[in-house]
Amino acid sequence: MEASPTSLKRLRFGKLKVVRRRLLQRYEHQPFISCLAGFYSCRWKRYQRERTEPGKCCCNMRECMFFPLLVAAFCFSLVFLYTWGEGKNDYNSFDWYNYGNLGFWFLWSLVILIVAAVLFAYISLLLVLAMCLLAEGQQLYLHWSHKIGTFLVLGFSISALFALSILWRDHQKTVRLSFQVTAPYLHIGAIAIMVLLAWPVALHAIRADKKVTQVIIVGPYLAILLFLFLIPLGMYSPCIREMGTLGPKPALIGHRGAPMLAPENTEMSFLKTIEHGGDGLETDVAISYDGVPFLMHDDTLRRTTNIQEVYPNDTDKAASSFSWDALQKLNAGTWFLKNKPFLGMGSLSKADQKEAMNQSIYTLSGFLRLADSHNKLVIFDLYRPPEKHPYRNLWVRKILDVILKESKIKRHLVLWLHNGVRSFVQSVAPGFQHTMGRKAPIEDLIKHNIVKLNLVYTDMSSEDIRKYAEANITTNFYVVNEPWLYSLAWCSGAHSVTTNAVHLLKDLSQPLFLMTPQQYNIMWILTDLTSAFLISLIFALHWWREKNFSCCAQDSNPMIESGGTYNKFKTELSDMPAVLA
Repeated sequence: MEASPTSLKRLRFGKLKVVRRRLLQRYEHQPFISCLAGFYSCRWKRYQRERTEPGKCCCNMRECMFFPLLVAAFCFSLVFLYTWGEGKNDYNSFDWYNYGNLGFWFLWSLVILIVAAVLFAYISLLLVLAMCLLAEGQQLYLHWSHKIGTFLVLGFSISALFALSILWRDHQKTVRLSFQVTAPYLHIGAIAIMVLLAWPVALHAIRADKKVTQVIIVGPYLAILLFLFLIPLGMYSPCIREMGTLGPKPALIGHRGAPMLAPENTEMSFLKTIEHGGDGLETDVAISYDGVPFLMHDDTLRRTTNIQEVYPNDTDKAASSFSWDALQKLNAGTWFLKNKPFLGMGSLSKADQKEAMNQSIYTLSGFLRLADSHNKLVIFDLYRPPEKHPYRNLWVRKILDVILKESKIKRHLVLWLHNGVRSFVQSVAPGFQHTMGRKAPIEDLIKHNIVKLNLVYTDMSSEDIRKYAEANITTNFYVVNEPWLYSLAWCSGAHSVTTNAVHLLKDLSQPLFLMTPQQYNIMWILTDLTSAFLISLIFALHWWREKNFSCCAQDSNPMIESGGTYNKFKTELSDMPAVLA
């Protein structure tokens, strides 16, 4: 039977209503989708894009194989950025290591940090665009230029992490220590990412036409989510502790003075430490060719003096090979103003710049008198002179003469670190606080009258600190510059730290990240409950939207209901201009 003109008009009108409804629902964000697809795929026009049909994969086989590489690039770049960012405490050592190999000074650590941040931002943007396209039901197609960029980010991150593991193995210990203070906050960040991922996961899981596909999509997501919900059960941080159990603030010992404010191992540097309330001074002692103990960390004078101008032919000679008269002719401050060796050290006042320019090599005698006059502890590394040096076999006795006879510093202020002739020193100079530079059994330490351990910060352990403290042996860690690391030392019970940043750490009134177990439990439970609610809401929203769309399409158009609902409806959308005509 032929349809009447009235019924045809109603049919067309009903079809037009469905088309209009679907256009409002599916294409009201068309400019937004155009931007997403344009930046991700360089497909700015609508006809260049395709939607993901229900039950179908979000991309073709080639894109499916490449998407895991994009995720891997994001993960590796994130790991490297975090690893390198947490290594800021040792940036200065890294830059001077490169100076020794390359022969010129440059802030390589800052360059690497900037490159890592830029690459991570780039790959994160690509991944966010992909997630947004998936959330809008669009098929993925990553432009070839972005694929090259992804390979570059992945290659750089893996190579950098491998180089760090080979050349800077202690850095891995730094990262592990950082987890003790950042893990609670990294946990919150990971949960937040899972909440954001819930949108595309729910969309594609609910649209999947097979139960197996839904399980493949949702199963891994829920497994990871459950792991993140429960991971705080195995988390440990010394900064999560009961109220009133925190020990006293660790004392601050200036590492070669205050080398972020003044040239290292100079009188100005030690005065800056005293000015900012440092409790002790650390330095390095060498002996001139004519027997004068002086302060110098490096084997040569090339890094911290102007020897290239004064003695250009002797730049590679050992510092101990020069007489004291020759050493006095060198300037020990201009290099500091020229190189600015520390990241973020700021600018000096004109008075400080003038004072720094006039610094010279400092004697051990002057250093000890300064410390004694301000009642500051002293600790120093001793460097034995090279072969054929007149004082090679008399160096310890010469240094003891300066300590006991010339400076006459109070003996309890001296933390004697050198282990080679400890019994001799104990016999001729009783009263020193004898310090060991490595961990050892408590019985051995007591036997040798050791009262303090001077350890690299990567050996930090709250359990060991407590064990030694019970035997009245205190601990000092070096070199601690970053507030998070100082906070960890404080929470772990360290008694003192050697630092380049006395002026920064002195202002900490309590450790960063300090909280009680009750506060952390509340934070953990609220995070898990909130995220579980949001994820459930997202899944429910997608289920309701897809169900509503299906019912709406079937009720509004009997032709769609009679067969191949989605494909016929898609054909009707493509015929929209004819219908409107």
